[in-house]
Amino acid sequence: THFDAPIHWITGAELPNNATDTLPPEMFVGPACVIDVSQEATADHDFLLTKERVLAWEAEHGQIQPGSWVLMRSDWSKRSSREAFLNADEDGAHSPGPDPACVRFLAEARDVLGFGTETVGTDAGQAGGFEPPFPAHNIMHGNGKLGLASLVNLDQLPATGAIVIAAPLKIVQGSGSPVRVLALTAAR
Repeated sequence: THFDAPIHWITGAELPNNATDTLPPEMFVGPACVIDVSQEATADHDFLLTKERVLAWEAEHGQIQPGSWVLMRSDWSKRSSREAFLNADEDGAHSPGPDPACVRFLAEARDVLGFGTETVGTDAGQAGGFEPPFPAHNIMHGNGKLGLASLVNLDQLPATGAIVIAAPLKIVQGSGSPVRVLALTAAR
């Protein structure tokens, strides 16, 4: 699992306290909002999480609160081979992720702590062709937000009610770090 600090992308490079060694520790802990798109991602490897899909999730589970981690459950982590996980062909990688309007909504209107996925990166596989390119990196990090990639076991978390702890290594001016992400939930 990987942690992206704001300095990870050019848009966050000049922000204060933007690296793994300068981020305030309170940014490593927050409530989890798990949006399950596993069925959609199984049917369409290029599935995009939209603002409308997030609003539908909020209608059922309540509004995403500032300082929350939004985690997109796609069950991508259950892919057993490297080839299936990367899912690349001559057109590039094909994996689910958020569309630009969704990322902007989460970063700015909902003021989330960060966005996490089960895929190799926080952006969709085809996000290089979006406007802006790689919106989860471009918009999230430009707004001082964080990213988590290659998450596992999101299928074991409730839609709400878990607390995520994702503390990166304190690498001087680190743009990212391996991280062991923990989610605390009430006993079942």
